[in-house]
Amino acid sequence: MKKTILLVLVVATIAGCKNEVRYTQNAPEIETYKKAIKDYEMGNWESLATHFADTAKIVYNTTEKNAMSLAQAISQNKEDIATLSSYNYIAEESEYEMVVTDNGETWVNFWGLWQGRLKANNQLYEIPVHLTAQFIDGKIVKEFGYWDNSSIALALEKLKEVASPESIADEIKE
Repeated sequence: MKKTILLVLVVATIAGCKNEVRYTQNAPEIETYKKAIKDYEMGNWESLATHFADTAKIVYNTTEKNAMSLAQAISQNKEDIATLSSYNYIAEESEYEMVVTDNGETWVNFWGLWQGRLKANNQLYEIPVHLTAQFIDGKIVKEFGYWDNSSIALALEKLKEVASPESIADEIKE
């Protein structure tokens, strides 16, 4: 009888344990984030927007109190890439992981190496990037991004010093 009770308790304990995945590198949210990154690389802004909730908050190199809407983030991305002849992430340098926090929040982290070539000087720039996105019901509700683009900013500033305002404006329009 004692063995039966012990066996029932062991089985109940095992059955009661949750087999919850808290960390993975294979998840539907990761696949969604890969699609969002690819849409960014292709400049496919309408498709990019489908991966985000309508109320998503986007925070790039700032604090959450200064978050942008998705429309503002897309507009900023378009403005930023207007000075580039090409840009992309290096596939071999990209890493993704998904974590579920102690509070049950689902986040996908991305580390990548971004490359972009300025139209004005044909110089190639490489910038390490970290992005992290919170998902709810398969949609991105928050995205934080961190990178140092000071090398490009300095190059554009130097180009402004040696070029006329008209030629810089023309370069940005192209």
